[in-house]
Amino acid sequence: MHTNPMEVFQHEAPEVAEAFNGLIQSLVKSKGLDPKTKQLIYIAMKASMGDPMAVKAHVPMAKAAGATKEEVVDAILMTLTVSGIRGVVTCLPDAIQQFE
Repeated sequence: MHTNPMEVFQHEAPEVAEAFNGLIQSLVKSKGLDPKTKQLIYIAMKASMGDPMAVKAHVPMAKAAGATKEEVVDAILMTLTVSGIRGVVTCLPDAIQQFE
């Protein structure tokens, strides 16, 4: 039994998962934004959706790209004007914990 949602996706729809991974890789390789900025934007978008699992997964990637705690916090706080408090209360605590 698969507990990781991405593993389920890859197991149940391998061709679609492969195409999706290709899309992700093309976005990673694009040159318009540096990797840290891409991660901060992604964190903000996923926090705006209230998706703590995605934020939790991407905070280490943002850190590895050089993001500071303050930058991650600001990225999550930026969601307040777009989607209200949901992203902040669902995503901020764990994001902060990953810096402690």
